[in-house]
Amino acid sequence: MFMRPLPLGFIAPCLPTASPKPPRGSAWVHEIKHDGYRLMARREGSRIRLFTRHGYDWSKRYPLIVDALASFRVNSIIIDGEAVWCSKDGRTDFDKLHSHAFDDEVILYGFDLLEVNGEDYRAYPLEKRKAKLEKILARTQEIRFSEHLDGDGETIFHHACKMWLEGIVSKRRDFPYRSGRCKSWIKVKSPESAAVLRIQDGSW
Repeated sequence: MFMRPLPLGFIAPCLPTASPKPPRGSAWVHEIKHDGYRLMARREGSRIRLFTRHGYDWSKRYPLIVDALASFRVNSIIIDGEAVWCSKDGRTDFDKLHSHAFDDEVILYGFDLLEVNGEDYRAYPLEKRKAKLEKILARTQEIRFSEHLDGDGETIFHHACKMWLEGIVSKRRDFPYRSGRCKSWIKVKSPESAAVLRIQDGSW
């Protein structure tokens, strides 16, 4: 089978392992799972690329994200996140995102930092990576910081289900970033979420 060569500078994302329930314990933090497209947002000087999880460059699709990256006072940066279309009340709408009719309104929820100003952050624990990312994203709305929650994962997941959200991703707060399928990131999807229903009815 022919394998498409990956672009120079592409870093494969960390992929969470699916689970029917979230992990327990204080070693884990929990993030809302947004219903969108996974993107690795990369800037090198004036060059900006938005890589999909398979290495395609979608930088021409999402001008708000590109402009936000260009505005950062850094020489280089790589942010792992989820591209979404959001309503005024903050709810994501995958159908509008998938239609491409609203590409000029798409923003990014950034949840991890891989590199900034030439310093590789992947070896650092998640808490340090997210603390640095939160400072960088403090002044932009087009790339929003994806906050995490401490506490009981099962309780947080039930609240996410009640709000009709896609689910949660639980992450080890003390672990480094690893490309590929990883057991230090655990995803739990709401069985009634739009994302799960799309798969069940074959529309996605």
